[in-house]
Amino acid sequence: MKTLLLLLLSTHVSALVKHSLKYYSFGSSGLPNLSEFVFSTWVDDIQAVYCDRDLKIVKPQQDWMRKVFENETRQMDWYNKQCTEKKPNLFKATMLKQLYNQSEGVHILQLIEGCECDETSGNVTASMKFGYDGEDFIELDYKMLTWTALKPEADFTKQRWNDDRVKIKQNEKFLTQVCPEWLKMYFSFGRSSLMRTDVPSVSLLQKTPSSPVSCHATGFYPDRAMMFWRKDGEEIHEGVERGEILLNHDGSFQMNVDLDISSVSPEDWRRYDCVFHLSGVEDDIITKLNETQIRTNWEHHSSTTIVGIIFAVVVVVVFAAAAGFMVHRKKQEQKAPPDSAPEVSEGGVMLGLIDQL
Repeated sequence: MKTLLLLLLSTHVSALVKHSLKYYSFGSSGLPNLSEFVFSTWVDDIQAVYCDRDLKIVKPQQDWMRKVFENETRQMDWYNKQCTEKKPNLFKATMLKQLYNQSEGVHILQLIEGCECDETSGNVTASMKFGYDGEDFIELDYKMLTWTALKPEADFTKQRWNDDRVKIKQNEKFLTQVCPEWLKMYFSFGRSSLMRTDVPSVSLLQKTPSSPVSCHATGFYPDRAMMFWRKDGEEIHEGVERGEILLNHDGSFQMNVDLDISSVSPEDWRRYDCVFHLSGVEDDIITKLNETQIRTNWEHHSSTTIVGIIFAVVVVVVFAAAAGFMVHRKKQEQKAPPDSAPEVSEGGVMLGLIDQL
């Protein structure tokens, strides 16, 4: 899905609007500090529900999902059963202890299942894939209604599961019928939140004069976005480093893309610009590479400014020395006989010191 999304964004093809409902299951054995089973639901890559069997909680993560549970009580019942009974039993009894005939040791099992719907055409694609100990293991071909082994060790499981035609049909029905219906229902409760778009503020940042220039965007929503550097209107990859999309504390997102300018001559800066594209928003945000627009944590000091600072310091030191000399002379005069007057007046001392500068 991520690969398809980047392809759509990079070619700016936005006519097709797709939404997804994904279920992520994670089971483990032999890890004492980790829950044996957790389960989460994601709508358009936004977490909607989280459950932890060990903690015995099923928690909606969005306000609109809480409304789903309040108005559709069967949804809460389904999540409770999935979290406390069905999925844990599948993971523990069928996979973690029987998959490789291993009942001891550290093992991790993951399941990703769900559907993606094209809002324009109504087409539905579905997926169900298991991973075991960090590697892809077995996948359901919902069109051919068969399981496909993704590594040799999965052949035995594939044969056994392909013999259970009833279970395959149940999985196919859930993925291609139930899942799209639930996705539509979730959108009926959360459309205003799921479909909102917030454009970011974009800035050019640089740590030091020799550092890359970072094009930084923050405050955008959703996270279906991309950013890149161009030269003469063409996207470039050399000297460019992309950062990950990160979550802000307020639920919005941020990202950055860095450009190495060490080999870019000052007269060529105007040929570069940074482009931010947010899915669902027609206009891109384009930021020209302009030295005056770069925000830094260092400052330029001109030679005139430096000379001025040095002169000011010298003047302060001279006046401090003169003041000290005057105080010293006064003390000497108080100790001297009345007829021994100083040869030079206080004003003469000040003028003499200044004349020597």
